[in-house]
Amino acid sequence: MGATPEQILSLDDPTSPLLSDRMKVALRYAEQMTEDSRQVSDALFIELSHHFSEGAILELTAVVGLFNYFNRFNNALAMDITK
Repeated sequence: MGATPEQILSLDDPTSPLLSDRMKVALRYAEQMTEDSRQVSDALFIELSHHFSEGAILELTAVVGLFNYFNRFNNALAMDITK
C-alpha cells in the first residue's frame, strides 16, 4: 500500500530516515491517541495540519480509533490474531 518493507520495519523508530515527516507525525498522533486520546496537544494538531487536510485528519482519527477498538475487543476476549 505504498510502504516499503524497510519502512514497515522502521515504524518503531520515530527518528528513522526511511519515514517521511508526514508519516512520522501521523505515527505520533496514532500513538498519542492510543496512549491517552485526551492528551493530544494543540501543537500536534498544528503539525498534522501542515501535512494533512481536515478531512484527512478526520479519516486518520477514524482509522486509529477503529483499530484501537479492534485491539481492545480482541484483547478482552483473548482472541488470537489470524493471518
